[in-house]
Amino acid sequence: MEDKGAEKGAEAQKQFLRRRQDLDYFQKNASSLRRRNLLTGLGFGAFVVGIFGYSIMSVKQERIVEEMDEEAKIHIVRGPRTGANS
Repeated sequence: MEDKGAEKGAEAQKQFLRRRQDLDYFQKNASSLRRRNLLTGLGFGAFVVGIFGYSIMSVKQERIVEEMDEEAKIHIVRGPRTGANS
């Protein structure tokens, strides 16, 4: 019975030491991890803003092309402007 208690104690001690090592690692490297996470976040943000801007610009270009097409249709229907019909 005491062997099981000793094994559990040894296992708990190992787990405690592992957690302590992880905590020490993160405390030691927190600034570099924070900087890396910040750069990654800024990179993703720039990518999203770029895609959004590109899609907005392409929609605006489609509207401009549609407006030009409508103007071209109007000019085709009216015919060319010459001295006789202007």
